[in-house]
Amino acid sequence: MEHKLIGSSSPHIKDKVTTSRIMLDVIIALLPAALMGVIFFGTGALVNIFAAIAACVLGEYIWNRGMKKPQSIHDCSAIVTGLLLAMTVSPKTPFWMLILGGFFAIIIVKQLFGGIGMNFLNPALAARAMMMASWPAQMTAWQAPNWMSPLPTDGLTANVDAVAGATPLALQKLIIGEGGVTAAQLPSYKDLFLGNVMGSIGETCALALLLGGVYLIIRGVISWEIPVLFAASTALLSLILGVDPLFNLLSGGLMIGAIFMATDYTTSPMTFKARCIYAVGCGLLTVVIRVYGGYPEGVSYAILLMNLVVPLLDKAFIPKSFGTIHVKKGEAAK
Repeated sequence: MEHKLIGSSSPHIKDKVTTSRIMLDVIIALLPAALMGVIFFGTGALVNIFAAIAACVLGEYIWNRGMKKPQSIHDCSAIVTGLLLAMTVSPKTPFWMLILGGFFAIIIVKQLFGGIGMNFLNPALAARAMMMASWPAQMTAWQAPNWMSPLPTDGLTANVDAVAGATPLALQKLIIGEGGVTAAQLPSYKDLFLGNVMGSIGETCALALLLGGVYLIIRGVISWEIPVLFAASTALLSLILGVDPLFNLLSGGLMIGAIFMATDYTTSPMTFKARCIYAVGCGLLTVVIRVYGGYPEGVSYAILLMNLVVPLLDKAFIPKSFGTIHVKKGEAAK
C-alpha cells in the first residue's frame, strides 16, 4: 500500500522528547521521596505504593481494552498517577482504598475526558479529594516515623483525635485556634526538612522532594516559575497572617504539590504569565485554607480549584500568532 505524507503549515518542530521519557523523568525524581517514605513508615507505605500503581495501570489497561483503543500503559503516565496518589496519603490508609482511588483517578478523572492531555483536573489529587470525602477517618489516621520520638499530644484530644491530630499542620491549626498547644510543641525545622514527622508517605521529606525538583528543572521537564511562585506566595501570605512562613513551606504537601502536582502539563497553563498567576493563586489559596478552613491542609484543594481556572487563564493570555500584527478597530477598513 502506498503511504502518503501530508504536510501542514509551518513551523514544524521535531523533538526527541516523548511522553514516556517525561514520565520516566518524573518517576526518577519521585523515587528519593518514595524511598524515604518506605524507610520512615515501613512496609505499609510500600504496599500502598504498589497497590496504587497496580490499580492505575490495570484501570488504564481495562479501559483501553474495553473501549478498543490502543494501549497506552507503555507511556508510564498511569504509573506516575499511582505513585503520586500513594505519596499523598497516610501509610496507614487501607490498601483497598488506594485501589479504588487508582481506578477513580484513571477511569473517572482521566479516561472519561479523553485520556492523557484531556483531563481538566489532576487525577491523583482528584482521587485523593474523593477518598478524603469518602473515608475521612481512615485518611487522617497517621503513623509516626520508625525512629521518631513521640510528639506531645496533651491538649489534642479535646479538639482532634490524638492519632489524627499529631501532624505538624494539625498542631499548627490548634495553635491558630488556641487549642491548648504551644509553639514549643511543634517539630523542629530539621525534622520537617528531613521528614522525621507524621504525614503522608511522600510529603514529609522536603530534602528528597527538593532534590527531585532540581532534577526535573535540569532535565527541562518543568520550569521554575510554578514551584518558586507557589512557595513564595505561600510564604508571603503566611507572614502577613502571622503564621510561620518556613514552617508552612516545610509542612504538609506544599513541596510535593508545588513541584510535582501544580506543574502537571495538562492541568497547568501554557503561557508564562498565566503560569505565574496560577502559581500565585495556588499559594494564596493554600494558606487561606490552612488558616481559615476546616482541614489543616489546603494544598490539594488549592491546586484543584486553580485547575478549574486554567482554561480562563489560557484564554486570557493567548500568545500572538506568528506573522500577525495587532490592528486597532477601524484601521482595517482604511
